[in-house]
Amino acid sequence: MKDDNFLREMNARHLWHPMGHPGDARGNPPKIIRKAEGVNITDIDGNDVIDAVGGLWCVNLGYSNDAVKRAISDQLADLPYYSAFAGTTNPSAIEASYAAMEFFAEDGMERIFFTSGGSDSVDTALRMARQHHRLKGEPARTKFLSLKKGYHGTHWGGASVNGNNRFRIAYEPLLSGCHHLPSPYTYRNPFDETDPVKLADKIVAAAVDEIEFQDPGTIAAFIMEPIQGAGGVIVPDASFMRKMREVCSRFGILMISDEVICGFGRTGDWTGARHWGVKPDMMTIAKGITSGYYPVGGVLLSGEVAEVFETAGADGSLWTGVTYSAHPVGAAAAVACIRETLRLRIKDNAASRGAQLHEGVKRLAEKHDVIGDVRGGHGLMTGIELVGDRSGKTPLDAETVKKVHQAVYDAGAMVRIGANNILMSPPLTITKEETDRIIAALDFGFGEA
Repeated sequence: MKDDNFLREMNARHLWHPMGHPGDARGNPPKIIRKAEGVNITDIDGNDVIDAVGGLWCVNLGYSNDAVKRAISDQLADLPYYSAFAGTTNPSAIEASYAAMEFFAEDGMERIFFTSGGSDSVDTALRMARQHHRLKGEPARTKFLSLKKGYHGTHWGGASVNGNNRFRIAYEPLLSGCHHLPSPYTYRNPFDETDPVKLADKIVAAAVDEIEFQDPGTIAAFIMEPIQGAGGVIVPDASFMRKMREVCSRFGILMISDEVICGFGRTGDWTGARHWGVKPDMMTIAKGITSGYYPVGGVLLSGEVAEVFETAGADGSLWTGVTYSAHPVGAAAAVACIRETLRLRIKDNAASRGAQLHEGVKRLAEKHDVIGDVRGGHGLMTGIELVGDRSGKTPLDAETVKKVHQAVYDAGAMVRIGANNILMSPPLTITKEETDRIIAALDFGFGEA
């Protein structure tokens, strides 16, 4: 490893970072995170802070789970790689598929296709949805519905169904046939509706209207996050996903639940779909399946959807996949992580600590006028929308948001900026005392706005 002077000198010199301006990184170099332990991260300057972002919504088990690390190390010694393309497999992949299907059985899932991350998973699910309808004799079903404010990765298909134009405009034209419905976002929506139940009903009505306008026989799938994460931690009414499930069933449309963030306990239940009492047709997963320790994702399919492929002729073949599908090291990490996830029952801690964080931030909103809206209360996902003035809901300017972000860091917590939102998704192993420290750091940061 090069010395600290080299790292500081070369920081942002050659490396372009995701989700940021490559030129800006020169003038405002990123923090260099040297190590992590428990729920804390330490930068190159020795600052030790609580990671209230959980890496990137993914380090569910915290940074010190030796069981997962040991599984990775042992697998590297035995079989560091082999292809899982048709014709070969490996023991870890077989075991990981069984562990995943046990975990998601209550959601009605019966098959898994491994990928190397969430964006891979979404693109693969969209492909499978189109192929599924083609195999059923409905090749015209090629279109997709999704929600504004939703985030589904950065690959071509995911970017096309994404509901935030920041990920779209510079890359258009994207995939045709992708249509967006309003988000269940009570703070800002085109209906000016603040009642979550009424807003859910209006979006469902808009969905039916759009489906009928497009022709139901042309829609392949509807994809949604059970709770919208990167869009600002937007929590729908409890009725919303169930009603959209009914709409999808009525019109023969597949429902894809994007569980990349919500899965593995983040919502206070093992899956986001389960949290709302819904059984989707397909699910996309990543992040929490290895606690971020190794890049693994997957597409899960219900038995009904899987049967269409498995009983088809040659056209049922899956001509998609990546080099790292069912990677033996990633699969070993997944097996260990699922085992630890269940052993520690981290969903229960996510529910209690999530309620604590949400209530703590709501108290801060009574103190700091810069807080316009507080969202969360369903597991360890909390969003804080910052405003210049509450009456007009004017988004707080970017420079002040950055100032708040740095002040919170200086006070002991790493949080994430999403436009004028502060987003938090701490490790699901976080303690009551550590959660209080996040709240205290936020209190300090908002005082600097």
